[in-house]
Amino acid sequence: MNTPKHERGFSLMEALVGIFLIGVAVIGLAQVFLVAVSNNLRADRIANATFLAQQQIDWLRGFTLDELTAYAGTTLESRDETMDLNVDGKSDYRRVTLFTEDQDTFRVQILVYSAENVNVVGSGTLIGDMGRYRPRAMISTLITR
Repeated sequence: MNTPKHERGFSLMEALVGIFLIGVAVIGLAQVFLVAVSNNLRADRIANATFLAQQQIDWLRGFTLDELTAYAGTTLESRDETMDLNVDGKSDYRRVTLFTEDQDTFRVQILVYSAENVNVVGSGTLIGDMGRYRPRAMISTLITR
């Protein structure tokens, strides 16, 4: 039987090995894409939470001494607010404002939690277990009058 010296085309094994290598490369790229999307979502939550914390501090800096004293005297539950930023009916963030008063100086700490921690029962639970309920933003400042 005569066999040609130069066969053209690929054998079945060569084609299968090529398809396998391309598949592995595509799966690797898909995994990198999913990690990038997850990191972008996390960064977006942190940026929004930081903005909300800074917004609260800027709002409190406009208060007079009497207004700050009155606001610091309110209960922790009244300084715990949920926010629906995209107006879809679901709370996206939870902002808790903590005060420590020493004469005319107020130490203010703003904690902002993302959607996963919005439905935790009490703000005391959030603050008491920061290892489990990690805030997305935590900003502290001093306000003096």
